[in-house]
Amino acid sequence: MTTLSDFSATTLTGQVRNLSDYAGQVVLVVNTASKCGLTPQYEGLEALYQEFKDDGLVVLGFPCNQFGSQEPGTEDEIGEFCQMNYGVSFPMFAKIDVNGDDTHPLFEWLKAETKGLLGGRVKWNFTKFLVGRDGQPISRYAPTTEPGDLADDIRAALADKAA
Repeated sequence: MTTLSDFSATTLTGQVRNLSDYAGQVVLVVNTASKCGLTPQYEGLEALYQEFKDDGLVVLGFPCNQFGSQEPGTEDEIGEFCQMNYGVSFPMFAKIDVNGDDTHPLFEWLKAETKGLLGGRVKWNFTKFLVGRDGQPISRYAPTTEPGDLADDIRAALADKAA
């Protein structure tokens, strides 16, 4: 069975990171953008990360420029923007595609595993996927779902120690 640990991704600094580094943690995967009306969600994502990281939550941000070209910057510019404007300290990755022929394998898998939730394609920036400690997707959330609205689901996932 495929799990989150079977994937890797390139960080903003160009290093390949095996997502098995997050095995046993609850993971919130989000496709992000710096010039989107939903960009202020970075603040809520960082707040979730700060609140729950010691309990085993990690937020993973994946910039994407497929929706209205709202992530035009380089990896360095994205990192600087996120840190300077929102104090983002959770892991951020290099720009990827979440739809189409060049979809990152992680998002191909997440979409397939959550197809019954919100349809197959990622519709916009800040679509969120919650992955349990066992590396399996638990839920998918619409771009307009505020990060704070995920707190109860995150608590429930963190309480599930079966990894």
